[in-house]
Amino acid sequence: MDEYSEITELKSLNNNLIPQLPKKVKGFRYNRSDLSPGILHIGVGNFHRAHQAWYIHRLFEEGLNFDWAIVGGGVCAFDKIQREKLKKQDFLSTLIELDPSGTSAEVIGSIIDYVEVEETNQALIKAMVSPEIRIVSLTVTEGGYYMNTTSKDFNIDHPDIKKDIENPTSPRTVFGVMVEALRLRRQLGYGPVTGLCCDNLEKNGVVLHRAVTKLAEQIDPDLAEWISENCSFPCSMVDCIVPSTGAYELELVQAYSLNDNVPVTHENFRQWVIEDDFCAGRPDLEKVGVIFTKKVHYYETMKIRLLNGGHQIIANVGELLSLVTISDCMQDTRIASLFVKILSEEIAPHVDSVPNKTPAEYIELIQKRFSNPTVVDTTRRVAFDGSSRHPGFLVPSINKAVETGSSISGLALAEAIWARMCEGTREDGSKIEPNDPNWFDLERTARVAKEKPSAWLDQRQYYGHLNSNKIFSDTFANWLRKIWNSGVEAAIDDYLQ
Repeated sequence: MDEYSEITELKSLNNNLIPQLPKKVKGFRYNRSDLSPGILHIGVGNFHRAHQAWYIHRLFEEGLNFDWAIVGGGVCAFDKIQREKLKKQDFLSTLIELDPSGTSAEVIGSIIDYVEVEETNQALIKAMVSPEIRIVSLTVTEGGYYMNTTSKDFNIDHPDIKKDIENPTSPRTVFGVMVEALRLRRQLGYGPVTGLCCDNLEKNGVVLHRAVTKLAEQIDPDLAEWISENCSFPCSMVDCIVPSTGAYELELVQAYSLNDNVPVTHENFRQWVIEDDFCAGRPDLEKVGVIFTKKVHYYETMKIRLLNGGHQIIANVGELLSLVTISDCMQDTRIASLFVKILSEEIAPHVDSVPNKTPAEYIELIQKRFSNPTVVDTTRRVAFDGSSRHPGFLVPSINKAVETGSSISGLALAEAIWARMCEGTREDGSKIEPNDPNWFDLERTARVAKEKPSAWLDQRQYYGHLNSNKIFSDTFANWLRKIWNSGVEAAIDDYLQ
């Protein structure tokens, strides 16, 4: 961009800068010294700051709910690094909205602290026990819930969970932290909290409730019963496309004369739908556009199966064809046609409408969102952790289609494309670097599946009993052979014809 050459001095983002932000950057009117915590959020990545933290920021801008500020927390190495970066800028974040008509920037101040990240998580437990905290919210990725992807059961045999059971006062996982903090809150008379899952999981509140109570049952059955009777775990649907931060995003924020080491870019769309079940109160989020409804499931099913499922379809193809971004994929007429056909003919028939939006209208909306060229959302980011995302986003649609006897050809093709991608090379011969927690197992199985396609569907942890369905397994096998023999583009052309 030409404007980079005009930058003479970058201004470091901190509290002192807010009254004198660069002219093109929107600040805020509230005084952060008036804020006090009400939410402890685990997983302060880009999505949280572009979504939940922004909604709380908007409340503060309206002069509302100053006792609902956010304290960040985490249990991973990423969280430790993130905390140090945010602490240097007083936990402020620059959000850059990527509208096709032009970008805009604003600074938000709704995160007021970030708990020190320790191996034993004592500081995080202490923060969660604080009576000021009434909501514990999470964005820890779909694969972070120790859930068997087919049975949906909580995996109490996982080594991390076993360690928490053996050492409940110095837990390793966020769920162990929650159980220990709730034990102390009950003991001290501080009462329950609401656990608010903000990850892309169907019935995500149920998933979080199950994780916390199943772990608690192994440690203290009476505590597990108290949690179930007193705490609440509302389901929610969150939606905003938020790329990861790299060189492009750092250059974008510098174009606004700001020095922010962790800026966030996001599309010009947000949605948050929540079940209104908060045991210890909540902020007035409906006043800033959040939808509260008893029918969250309809919204989350539409979003997860169409948007998130559609993301996997095009990202896997894009990775194989060396396309860098999702918008690059949507510019390819072959991939865009594949996207529309599978979603319209094989997924949408099993998705209900929500108020003011049919599945067909939603597909049209996400076509436009995915095609936004200013959103540099990489195929690699979207294709990450397919071993959680395919079972969560596409397999439910396959199961529904099999159950009803409807078309599964495109969905089988999508799974064959994932299997081909996991072999680890693109069609131009370049190497795909590991991009999944289970990458090496997937890669090994994908190479076996090249000669024996059924080996891929034999992974019951992802597909359950789908391999026993002859129509689906035969269709999958035919597509995988076609891809290996003639290439992914030829397979897509056959499907489209």
